[in-house]
Amino acid sequence: MDTALKTLVWDQFGAAIDMLDDAIRLCPDDLWTTRVWTDSDDARYGQFWFVAYHTVFWLDLYLAGYSDGFKPPAPFVRGKLPDTPYTREQVRAYLQASRQKCQSTIESMTDERASQRCTFAWIEASYLEMQIYSMRHVQEHAAQLNLILGHHAVEGLDWVTKARNPTS
Repeated sequence: MDTALKTLVWDQFGAAIDMLDDAIRLCPDDLWTTRVWTDSDDARYGQFWFVAYHTVFWLDLYLAGYSDGFKPPAPFVRGKLPDTPYTREQVRAYLQASRQKCQSTIESMTDERASQRCTFAWIEASYLEMQIYSMRHVQEHAAQLNLILGHHAVEGLDWVTKARNPTS
C-alpha cells in the first residue's frame, strides 16, 4: 500500500483518536456519568463514560476486522454493562493501546490486507474501508462528547489537524 496514503490515513485517524482522548481527559468528574443522550434500554448506555468506552471498543473491534469471538482486554466485558462505570483511567489506557494498534496496523498495511473482506451483520467492506468507517465513528462520538463539554464551559478543547506525536 502506498506510503503517502498510509501517512494520510494515519494523520487523520490519529487526529480523531486524539480528539476523543482530549474529551475523555478533560471531562470533569461530575460529568463522567452525565447523559449525552437518552437510551431506552438502559440510561447508562447514554452516559459520557459509556459513549467513550463504546467508541474505543468499536475502534479495537474494527482493527481486529472480525466480530465473532472478539473480546476486549480486561477489565472490559463485551455484551453487558459493568456494575460501576469504567474509570477515565481505564478508558484512556484502552484508548492509548488501541491508538498504538491503529497506528502500527495502518503503517504495516499491505495491499492484500487493505483489500481483505470484513463481514459484520450490518456491513461488509474491505479492511481499509472498515478503518475509514471506524475513523468516522470515532470522530462522531468525539464530537458528541466535545459538545457536552462545551455546553458545560470546559476549557482546553480544540481541533486536532493531524495525529499528535506522543513523544513531542
